Amino acid sequence: MRRWSLAGQMLVLQLLVVAVTAAGGAVLALWQASELLEQEAGATATAVAVSVAASPDVLEALGERDPTVRLQPYAQRARAATGVDFITIMKTDGTRYTHPNEAEIGRRFLGHIDRALRGETFTETYTGTLGTSKRAVTPVVAGGQVRALVSAGITVDRISARLRDQLAWGGLIVALALGVGAAGTWLVTARLRRQTHGLGPVELGRIHEHHDAVLHAVREGLLLVGRDGTLTLCNDAARLLLGLPADAEGRHVRDLGLSAVVDDDEERVHLVGDRVLAVNSAPSRLGTVVTVRDHTELQALTGQLDAERGFAESLRSAAHEAANRLHTVITLVELGRTEQAVALGTAELRAAQELTDRVVGAVREPVLAALLLGKSAQAAERGSELVISQDSELDDLGLDARELVTIVGNLIDNAIDAASRVEVHLSADERGVLIRVSDDGPGPACADAFEKGWSTKGDGRGLGLALVGQAVRRLGGTITVEGSAFTVRLPRP
Repeated sequence: MRRWSLAGQMLVLQLLVVAVTAAGGAVLALWQASELLEQEAGATATAVAVSVAASPDVLEALGERDPTVRLQPYAQRARAATGVDFITIMKTDGTRYTHPNEAEIGRRFLGHIDRALRGETFTETYTGTLGTSKRAVTPVVAGGQVRALVSAGITVDRISARLRDQLAWGGLIVALALGVGAAGTWLVTARLRRQTHGLGPVELGRIHEHHDAVLHAVREGLLLVGRDGTLTLCNDAARLLLGLPADAEGRHVRDLGLSAVVDDDEERVHLVGDRVLAVNSAPSRLGTVVTVRDHTELQALTGQLDAERGFAESLRSAAHEAANRLHTVITLVELGRTEQAVALGTAELRAAQELTDRVVGAVREPVLAALLLGKSAQAAERGSELVISQDSELDDLGLDARELVTIVGNLIDNAIDAASRVEVHLSADERGVLIRVSDDGPGPACADAFEKGWSTKGDGRGLGLALVGQAVRRLGGTITVEGSAFTVRLPRP
């Protein structure tokens, strides 16, 4: 039976339950019916016996020389009218005056009469000349004395016949109950078979174990949101990445602050706490399936790579420009204009050296200095001017280079995109490190740009400022905005 499907096992078990219940109900009903029929027979016999004992005709006949002459026809008429099997009128010693079988008249009554002689009416089951019967015995009282006794009864065979009639109806009802129960069980089983795809308990248990193992082992977060917005499933990775409470399942995504994450119908990058998460939502038959991947480290490395790529691009551009100027110098020499050639080469060398000296002299953190040189060239290519303030001076204090690249690089990129002149100030004192990036643009119009990501460049942009906010928080610093000036204060390591 272990190989049977869960639906098949449920069918057999429910059929057994229905059969046992129906059989038990039938047995109980028959037992109660038997008790009721016996009680009814005793009550009928008692009523008939008492009525006959109280009849004036019986008292008059008892005063005659041969009471049987009048009592026998009377007893037969009463028996036929009441439906009992016998009415026996007898002397106080038990000698019969009447009996359905006239041959038994004058013989002793088979049964107990002691209680009736004491003036009591009682019932009993006794075997007499007509077989076992349920009978009642009552006294005939006249002038305060017991003059005779009356017994009326119904045979057990007759009670059994009535019980057999009820048994037939009961069997029909039980058969109908079994049929209805079997049909209902089959319908429930068919539904269960569709829902379990015909799998047995062992297979279902194995599937659950595999599902649970995979769900909690994958590093990506997985959410299942119902059509009504209720979070029905989340794995351990999703709880960690999204900071969900232990009782998240069963609550609405609005109450969990996940509405923006779930409502997106395409893959997007979301900022949750200090994490950069790639979230992908896809509709399914059960609702919405949301996958969450942690891109925090990847985004940081991407920012650093972008800075290095920008620096390399600036070097390439500078090399291309230097080649153009070198060709110009050579051409001037070939034309005999050596003084102009020397002046042009000296001016170009002086400009490049001044920029390098100013940056390297002010910023002695090598990665940050390289970033500023690259951004200077990038700004020049885009028609903007990047200026390092005269009072800038920053030693290598051991700050995380990747975090500095994220903060300074994104602030400069944001300023270059919005203005034509960008000024950068870097310094350090006993309170910590000060980074200020200002421009001649209008500044941000969104107060929570560092919390959710904000941009004037359209949908899908604005992640840079949010990354700046995350990096500042990770370093334990603060960031403020005054107009178009962004000021970052970081504690010393």
